[in-house]
Amino acid sequence: MSYWSKSDKKFFLALIAVAFLSPSPSLLLAQSQALVEGGTLEKATLEEVVKYALKNQPAIQQSVIDERITENNIKSRLADWYPQINFNYNLQHNFIVQTSIIGGNPVKLGVSNISAGQFTVSQPLFNRDVLLARRTQNEVRLQANQLTTSNKTDLAVDVSKAFYDVLTTKQQIDVANEDIVRLERSLKDAQNQYKAGVADKIDYKRALISLNNTKASKKGNEEILKGKIEYLKSLMAYPKAQELNLQYDSLQMERELFLDTLQNAEYTSRIEYQLLNTQKRLLEYNYQYTKWSYLPTVAANGAYNLNFQNNQFLDLYSKNFPNSFAAITLSFPIYQGGKRKINTNTAEWQLKRIDLDIKRLQLNVNAEYVRALGSYKGSLTNLLTQKENMELAREVYDILQLQYRSGIKTYLEVIASETDLRLARINYYNALYQVLSNKIDVQRALGQLNY
Repeated sequence: MSYWSKSDKKFFLALIAVAFLSPSPSLLLAQSQALVEGGTLEKATLEEVVKYALKNQPAIQQSVIDERITENNIKSRLADWYPQINFNYNLQHNFIVQTSIIGGNPVKLGVSNISAGQFTVSQPLFNRDVLLARRTQNEVRLQANQLTTSNKTDLAVDVSKAFYDVLTTKQQIDVANEDIVRLERSLKDAQNQYKAGVADKIDYKRALISLNNTKASKKGNEEILKGKIEYLKSLMAYPKAQELNLQYDSLQMERELFLDTLQNAEYTSRIEYQLLNTQKRLLEYNYQYTKWSYLPTVAANGAYNLNFQNNQFLDLYSKNFPNSFAAITLSFPIYQGGKRKINTNTAEWQLKRIDLDIKRLQLNVNAEYVRALGSYKGSLTNLLTQKENMELAREVYDILQLQYRSGIKTYLEVIASETDLRLARINYYNALYQVLSNKIDVQRALGQLNY
C-alpha cells in the first residue's frame, strides 16, 4: 500500500531526481524484444507465475529502463565537472564598412571581409548545480531502484491474489463435476426405483432439479473463470493465445497457511518508508542547494582566436591576426527580488512536509498490520471450522445415502445432505484461499515482500 499520491510522487521526483527522462530507441527495442521472448510456462506454480510476471510485465520493464535512464542522466550532469571545449567559426562580409570621425576626418574602421575561428575552454571551479548532482548521485540511483522494488512488490501481491482467485473458482468447478457424477448416479437410482414401483416421480424430479442446478452453477463458474484467467494473464503479460495451466498442491498450501502472529510491525522494513527516507535526504540536499545560491559561481576559462581580415575575399585567409586570453570568472548575484530567501523557505517547508508523511506512514503501517492480522486470524478460524464441517457433511451424506437405499430415509433428506456437502466443500476451498490471500496482506504489512 502506497502512502504517496501520484501527484506527490511526481512533485518530489521532479524536484530532486534527475529529469529529462527521454527513453532511447535502443532501450525501447530491448523492451519490445523482451515482451516477444516472454514465452510460456510449462510449470505454472505460484512461484513461477510471480517470476514470469516480474520478468515480462511492461510496468516493471519500464521501471528498469527508468533506472538506466537515471544512470545516464546522472553521468550527463556530472560531465559538467569536466573541461568544456568548443570551437566557433564565423565568416562575415561587410557591404558598408563602419566609419568613424577621428580628428575631424572620416576613417573606415575595418575591412570588407572578416573571418574568425575561436577555440574556447572552460572549467567550473564552483557551481552549485554540478555540486548538487555530484552529492546526490547515489541517492538518485537508490530512489530509482526503490521505485522498481515498490512496483515489483505491488505486482507480486496482485499476481498472488489473482492466482488464488483463479484456484478458488477452479475448485468450485471441480466440486461441481464431482457433484454431477454423484447426482447422475442418484438420478439413475431414482429412475430405477420409480420404474420398480418402489418410489414415485417426486424423488426422480428432485434429483433432476438438483442436477440441473449444479450444471448451471458449473457453467456460470466456467464463464467467470475465463475472465479471471485473462486478468491473471494481463498481470503476467502472458501471451493471450497461449493456455495457462496453473499447478498447485492443496496439501502444500495447507502447510503454508501459518505464520508467526506475535511479530511486531516495523515500518522501517517497508519499502514505502525506505523511499520516503531517500526522498527526505534528497530534500535535505535541495535545502542546502538553495542556501548555496548566496555563493558565487567561479569558473576558469580561456580562448584562442583566429582573426582573418582583408578587403579582397580571395585573399581573406592569407593573413591571420590572432589573439588569446585566459581568465577566471566570478559571478555573484547581489539582489534577485528576494527569490533566494523564498526558495530557502520553501525547501524548509518541504522537509517539514515529508517528516509528516513519514509520521503518517508509521501510524498507517500499524493500523494496516492490525487489520491484516485480524483478517488473517478470522479467516484461519473459519477455515478450520469449514474443514470440520466438510468432514461432517461427507459423513452425514454417506450415512443417509446408505439409509435411503435401504428404504429408511427419504430422498429429500439425501438431497439436503448432498447440498450441505457441496456447500461445505465450496466454503472450505474459499476459506483456504482467503487465508492465503490474507497471509500475503500480513507479510506485506510487515515489509517481508520486497523483490
